[in-house]
Amino acid sequence: MPTAILTGQPVPGSSIEGDLRSLGYDVRTAADPADAETLLAQVPGDQRVALVDARFVGHLHALRLGLTDPRFPLAAVPGAVTAQPAGRQALTRAVARETSAAGGGTPVVVDSLADRVATALDGEGTDVHRPELGSLVAAVPADPQARNEARQAVASVDDEAIRLKSAVKARDGFFTTFCISPYSRYIARWCARRGLTPNQVTTASLITALIAAGCAATGTRVGFVAAGLLLIFSFVLDCTDGQLARYSLQYSTLGAWLDATFDRAKEYAYYAGLALGAARGGDDVWALALGAMVLQTCRHVVDFSFNEANHDATANTSPTAALSDKLDSVGWTVWLRRMIVLPIGERWAMIAVLTAVTTPRITFYALLIGCAFAATYTTAGRVLRSLTRKARRTDRAAQALADLADSGERGLGFAAVLKKPARRLPGFAVPVVALLGGALVVAVSAATGPGTPWPPLAALVYAVTSGIAVARPLKGALDWLVPPVFRAAEYCTVLVLAAQADVNGALPAAFGLVAAVAYHHYDTVYRIRGGAGAPPAWLVRTIGGHEGRTLLVTLLAAVLTASQFTVALTALAVAVALVVLVESIRFWVTAHKGGAPAVHDEGEPA
Repeated sequence: MPTAILTGQPVPGSSIEGDLRSLGYDVRTAADPADAETLLAQVPGDQRVALVDARFVGHLHALRLGLTDPRFPLAAVPGAVTAQPAGRQALTRAVARETSAAGGGTPVVVDSLADRVATALDGEGTDVHRPELGSLVAAVPADPQARNEARQAVASVDDEAIRLKSAVKARDGFFTTFCISPYSRYIARWCARRGLTPNQVTTASLITALIAAGCAATGTRVGFVAAGLLLIFSFVLDCTDGQLARYSLQYSTLGAWLDATFDRAKEYAYYAGLALGAARGGDDVWALALGAMVLQTCRHVVDFSFNEANHDATANTSPTAALSDKLDSVGWTVWLRRMIVLPIGERWAMIAVLTAVTTPRITFYALLIGCAFAATYTTAGRVLRSLTRKARRTDRAAQALADLADSGERGLGFAAVLKKPARRLPGFAVPVVALLGGALVVAVSAATGPGTPWPPLAALVYAVTSGIAVARPLKGALDWLVPPVFRAAEYCTVLVLAAQADVNGALPAAFGLVAAVAYHHYDTVYRIRGGAGAPPAWLVRTIGGHEGRTLLVTLLAAVLTASQFTVALTALAVAVALVVLVESIRFWVTAHKGGAPAVHDEGEPA
């Protein structure tokens, strides 16, 4: 249980002690700084501790924001400062200094020990989070008149209304903002009052989406209508889990990973359900389902790579970005620009409606056209930004892009051999070389098909070009294009070879393999975002790296019959899925138990 140390004499009629207990704190009282230092030393080092001025007047939610958010080692609001275990040492040093400065026994009646400690932490360069309170009140009144004024200010503001409003993301899509959030925030409050956690709601959303996929797989009109309705309800729950996390400040490492991972699992499982339902009606749309997954995954990799390449760049200016910011200040263009990129809310709404009233084939056609336009729009804009940007990218950004590249032993081996000639290439040539190699293996596989030696030879050339692309640090203006090019090359090679096998089960097996590999690539992104770095090298070696898997698939297609190739793809999909899932679950559960910093995604992924 966290401990709150009240400094100074309690004020008659004050609710501060009850408020702290309602937030889960064990409350102790210190008469002076020396007493506070003694009580602080008695609190176990693995527990949160807070110093709170007994004269504090403010909203309960202001205290909640300042004292319970798990994402920050140190946080403060006027009159209160808190430390999690990671920040305890800094807090203890600051309290000791303030105790010494006060002579060790001066009663805290003139100014606030908590505020002095927070100021001292700032002075030594320690990062102290101070939440945006807006119209919420948090103050330490110096006299009775100021106290009455502060209490009147508290009474004039409904902190529950502010809490509900702040549960909704500040930036969201049009459909989510106007069609979901106006009521999902109340579902989040209902869940909070019944002790439900965000992870439980996230799991419920996944289960609902899987049931929706099962309904779509029936291939009946009733099943398609039920699938569309359940998919929308799953999205409502998907919004609710994040709003519940913000409403109750229940952020966690595991929760952020589950939320991000389940979003992808729900969507791609639904694609598979639609393909199964279409097959029951005599229509084979597995190629469209796999194409939609490939396109959507590559879109996400573009987003991730661009952000990682530029988020800590210096001198990061661009007239294109300035124009974009200007357009964002004009009301109607904001929503138009958010809608045309087809974010998750708009995309799922479109899929749900089309599932209910049309056929799976039409649904996939619309999805592919919409996502292709969105991908072209966003990628073109980012290319323009990169070309007009004056930015110096860091070693960390280069390493993140190298990790996202997912190069195996073959690619890295060629990179080591070709490092000197690669350094002579102009900056723009790196993504061009990657693109040419990827386009070659896909084009040759499509033109010649299984049973010929040409796709493996093209895959070998692709391994060489991929090694050249990563032979030097990825700091060029367009080097963020390298990981999405690798994703497109690998996934599309699997797609075209499975499609040309022209045997039942080949495309579903390819769908499973790409889904397993895509999970590994998403997991890499979430680890980097969480500050944990890339997956271990042994994992990348075990599953081959992108160029190794591409070479293996082309070799299997060349030497096996169509039916044997299908079995091989299935076995490879199962093997990759088992390895990456076991390692991923082990890592995230261990990180969660080990107290890794809590994270939460405030953006809406495309």
